[in-house]
Amino acid sequence: MISYISIKDFAIIENCEVEFKKGLNIITGETGSGKSIVIEAISLALGARADSSFVRTGADKAVVQIAGDLDGEDIVITREVSASGKNLCKLNGRVVTLAELSTYCKRLADIHGQYDHQSLLNPEYHIRLIDLFHADEIAPVAQMVARLYDGYVKTSASLKKLLQSAADADKKRDFMKFQLEEIRSAKLISGEDAELSERITLLQNSERLYQVLSRAYDALYESEPSTIDSLETVAKELEGISGFSGAISALSERISSLCYELDDIAHEIRSERDDMVFSQEELDECIERYELIQNLKRKYGNEFLDGGITPGSIEAVNNFADTIEAELKDVENSDHLKSELEAQLETINAQLQLASERLSTLRHESAADLIKRITEQLKDLNFNNSQLDIEFTKLDSFTESGTDTVVFMISTNLGEPLKPLNKIASGGEMSRIMLAFKKIIADYDDIPTLIFDEIDSGISGIAASVVGKKLKEIAENHQIICITHLPQIAACGHSNYRISKETAGGTTKTTISRLSKDETVKEIARLLGGANITDTTLKSAEELLAASK
Repeated sequence: MISYISIKDFAIIENCEVEFKKGLNIITGETGSGKSIVIEAISLALGARADSSFVRTGADKAVVQIAGDLDGEDIVITREVSASGKNLCKLNGRVVTLAELSTYCKRLADIHGQYDHQSLLNPEYHIRLIDLFHADEIAPVAQMVARLYDGYVKTSASLKKLLQSAADADKKRDFMKFQLEEIRSAKLISGEDAELSERITLLQNSERLYQVLSRAYDALYESEPSTIDSLETVAKELEGISGFSGAISALSERISSLCYELDDIAHEIRSERDDMVFSQEELDECIERYELIQNLKRKYGNEFLDGGITPGSIEAVNNFADTIEAELKDVENSDHLKSELEAQLETINAQLQLASERLSTLRHESAADLIKRITEQLKDLNFNNSQLDIEFTKLDSFTESGTDTVVFMISTNLGEPLKPLNKIASGGEMSRIMLAFKKIIADYDDIPTLIFDEIDSGISGIAASVVGKKLKEIAENHQIICITHLPQIAACGHSNYRISKETAGGTTKTTISRLSKDETVKEIARLLGGANITDTTLKSAEELLAASK
């Protein structure tokens, strides 16, 4: 419920605070005092769209705050609108979007004005009322329908995606097979491109390499004298005098080691030279293989890369082949998967059909009982000749709430045809019809606060008294905030408030104050007799209050 409202610099309201109580809260005031402005401010705080025109002249921004509780938790809602058009929404100090605020506040309060097509007037909401009325029987079936529908939608989407993928795959299946065969037949080995590049370079320079290796071997071993022969001579000479000096002995050992090392080198050079046999056939084969690999890398080496694989590498090409091979397997398996999904969809469709039919049957039963109950309430509200019906239409396709759409149809006068509820023209009739609905769903509707703006428009006399009593009945299960100008309704309030407008210093201010018992009597007397309050109107006010208890 709403326990506190603060309005600052909103329209003609400079600073206004009011605490509301449980039960029926009645707000009255002179015409033009700002009663509807208060409702607009509350609507803004509850998520209505903002307009910079709401900001009081000369102020930077308008601020509306609501405090209360919902589901046992304290809440504070803040809405700010600046003169520049910017607005801010806060829920318990946290900035939220307007959509979030509006969705949340729909659980807190429902505002009904003379011209509002609020939730009860929306045909999309009517089916919810029927489901709420017999919730114990309907809720489990409705939940089953919702679950089956979710499965139906998901399975249909999977089948559609599969069929589309299969159609696309059929178009490129042959090309994918060609790609796979081209890569797999190459039998690529990681790193072989680098080895081939080195081998090609070697073969292309084999003649020069042979000549250089031959000259090196000749210099080391075959020339007269050869490098090795010269070193061996030096080694023998030093060995002969090594006994005279430790340093000379060390040099002799180093020269000897060098002779052995050069001898090994010379043999390895000769081996490399002898192996250096040029083969044009081998060169051609290496070049052909290398060009094949480079071509495959250009074509496939940059697609479907996993982490760590270098673009344009043999690994990337093989990875691409693995990917399209998996895709081809999926295509081959698609027929089997298609059959499975079609079978699943057929099963879900049959289950959903049965569940929707069961749900529709329960709704028709609930609707019949609901019609009786609402008709009784309409008679209490002086609709003695009214007729109410609930029109069902079956949809051609499933929805998450089944296959039913419903519209409440009503005739308020004898001989008039039934019309949709939201087509009722009279504001006074609409107000009373709304109360009939609200009274019935009071035990089922989880919205704690109901706000009525000018609900008494178009009614008077006995009808006004009936409306007041009905509001009081609804207030047993809901907090009601009601703006009225009729004394019969005002007399039914558990808490009464008066809106006053004062002009001073060139500015206009609006205030709201809670009335004491004596002040309530005077306010009702004012509603009965106008500005001139007499003893007679005071007595009539007291009698009206006593009669409403």
